[in-house]
Order: sequence, then structure tokens, then C-alpha cells
Amino acid sequence: MRQRYGFLLLPGLSLLSLAGATEVLRVGNGLLGARAYEVLLLSRDGRPVLAAGGESLAVGAALGVVQTAALSGMFVVSQTPPETADESFIQSELRAAGLCIDRSRGVLGGLGCGAAWLARANLLRGYRCTVQAEYSAEVAAANPDVIVSTHYHEVDRNRISCAGGTSALDLMIYWLGARHGENLVRQLLSHFGIEKLRATHDCQVSPASRLGAASAKLAEAVALMEANLSEPLSTEDIANLVGVSRRQLERLFKQHLDTLPSRWYLEQRLGRARRLLQQGSQSILQIGLSCGFASGAHFSNAYRNCYGHTPRDERSVRAVAWRQSPAATDSPVVAETREDSP
Repeated sequence: MRQRYGFLLLPGLSLLSLAGATEVLRVGNGLLGARAYEVLLLSRDGRPVLAAGGESLAVGAALGVVQTAALSGMFVVSQTPPETADESFIQSELRAAGLCIDRSRGVLGGLGCGAAWLARANLLRGYRCTVQAEYSAEVAAANPDVIVSTHYHEVDRNRISCAGGTSALDLMIYWLGARHGENLVRQLLSHFGIEKLRATHDCQVSPASRLGAASAKLAEAVALMEANLSEPLSTEDIANLVGVSRRQLERLFKQHLDTLPSRWYLEQRLGRARRLLQQGSQSILQIGLSCGFASGAHFSNAYRNCYGHTPRDERSVRAVAWRQSPAATDSPVVAETREDSP
């Protein structure tokens, strides 16, 4: 019997996560000798969705108009947790779709930070899930009734999730193996050139943890920076907090990261700003302020020096994609591109 699975694509998603998951289903169909699994790409409004690299992905339907009762499951594909502006969509359309699928014992899954969206919709209460390591503490704190792990993938009854990237392959192969047997797992592993699956208990390694092997003080400094992107600390303050001199801290960064602490910190803040520009609906000025820049001009200059173009240019690719849609003139993204000066 053919089963149809919806993949809800959210702006800024990882193409690797989506391609990995859907390709396993496609190859699985061939190995099973039948079109057992059908994929339906969805978005909030039926318009194309921009991936992290700026690629525009066409979808088959908007979540709100698809008959979710006819779906055997739904996967949410996102690289970042939801923001306050997403609350209305989550509590109305996403929650309604998830409850409908759950009533028929369908599968609810998250790729990357997709589980964070399901958790916000109260669809993971009492379940285990996982997200990308850098967001696990944030998601756990926001959803105390959900068990958030740092494993590469989690399968808990009819809730499945993974950290995205190549772990989407592990999750989907593991899941299909549980349904169709070990022989299919071996065939899929052979097809994708994978020696073995990551175990369900294998943990992701966070950036700070990786640095911990090189230097505990460096890892502590990096963790402080990652926790204070919106209100940056001075290099002197960070050095004092981790118990080293400023000169020692600079030496550690130069030795292990080949850069200065201030430069590394700035790149992390700009990286977060870039993700928000590609994925969020905040104004350019709001994004700059939320990433620790004192003014729009300061943000714009730092962004241009790092990426070779301004924050407004970053939004332009997204705006072009929206202009190609029927209701583009009503798009807040297009309007902002016209009106936001930085």
C-alpha cells in the first residue's frame, strides 16, 4: 500500500537534510520493487521556499490546504528553532496538521531543528527528540515536557527526528529497516556507500566540546561567546571570566583557530545575522541590533567587510523569489527590501 509523506519546508532549510531523507525513500521504493513511499513537498503558503544557500525550492501545496488525514506522516525541515513571529502558524496550522496525523497513528518527524517546531506545537510532550547540538539546550529549556537529546537521531514510537545533514540518511535508513527488515538496511547502506549506521545512542559533538580536547579554557571562552551573541563581551571580560590573561586567550585562539578572539566572535555574530536575514522576517535593523551591533550602519559595514555585500543585498535573492509568486506585492520581505536602508 502506497504511503504519502509530507515534508514541510521552512526558509533556510538544509538541502542536504532534505535530499538525504527523500533520496532514501526514493531508493527504498526501487529496492522494494514498488512505489511504497510518495513524497509531497509543502510550505506555509504554497510558495517556493529558499534553502540556506539561496536555492528556490518549488512545493506541491500549502500545509493549510493539503488533506493531512490522507498523509501517513509529516516531516518538518528547518535549520533553526522557531521565533516569536512563528507562533500563530505553529499553534494553528502546524498543530492542527500534527494532531490530525497523530490521530491516525501517522509519523511526525523533524530534520535539523524540525523537532523544535513540533515541540512548540505541543506535539512532542513526553517524547524523545533531537535537534542540532548548538540548539539542544535552547530547545530543552523552552520545552521542559520534551526529552531533548544530543543524539544524531531519535526514534520514539511514532515520533522520529535527527540533527540534519548526513544524519538524515541514518535516521531514514534506520526507520525503513525497522519496517522492512535488515536486508533492506544492508542494500541501502551499500547504495549510499555507508559502512554502517550511527547507533541511536551516538552523540553529536558540539563546537565547544570539540575544542575542549584542544584546550578547556578555549572551549569555555567559545561557549561564553556563543551564549552572548546579542550582547557581546569584551575580550578582556572573557579572559577574566575563564581565568586567563588577554594575551593567553589570544594565543589560544591563534594556536587552535588561527584567528583572534575578537575576529572569531564577530564572525559568529555575523553568521547568526546571515541566518536571520535568510530565514526570518525581522527588519534588517532589528537583526543587526539582536546580533550585538550598535547601529544599522555599523552592522552594514561589518557585514560587507565579511561577506562582500550588504545585509540588504543578502535579502535581495529572497525578495526576487517572492516577486515571482502571485501575491509578491504583498510580501513583507519585498517591502522591506525597498524600504530598509542599511
